[in-house]
Amino acid sequence: MGLGSFLKNVGEKIFGGGETPEEQAQKVKNHVAKYGFDTSGITFTVKDDKVTISGEAKDWEQKGKIYVAAGNVEGIDGVTDNMTVKATPVQTATPVQTPVQPKYHTVQSGESLSKISKEVYGDANAYNKIFEANKPMLSDPDKIYPGQVLVIPQ
Repeated sequence: MGLGSFLKNVGEKIFGGGETPEEQAQKVKNHVAKYGFDTSGITFTVKDDKVTISGEAKDWEQKGKIYVAAGNVEGIDGVTDNMTVKATPVQTATPVQTPVQPKYHTVQSGESLSKISKEVYGDANAYNKIFEANKPMLSDPDKIYPGQVLVIPQ
């Protein structure tokens, strides 16, 4: 929580005069939102030329920018920051994976990528996996030849 002072007579003019505190709060929220900040979980209240901001900001960067945007309004001389920041997931170390040795296949006479795919994956229609893994050496899935060695992706 923090209270910051702003110069009341400088900043963007968003008030026309005569607004209720609720209308002022909505204008401040709209003003902040126009900069692309997510204000869906943020509430703004205005009382005695001061804005109080509560709710959960996306991150520390946006929290600071929302605070500044709300205070840089003509007619506002203080901002009370009651925002919290969304918790970020704890980074866990990824388990070390043993490198998988690539598999290879030597094309035999009469084979096609579909036939190889059926042998390896049990699905003749998965031939595109093999084709993609062997680009740019293969320019067309129908252009393989006996003796050619192909990478077989896991």
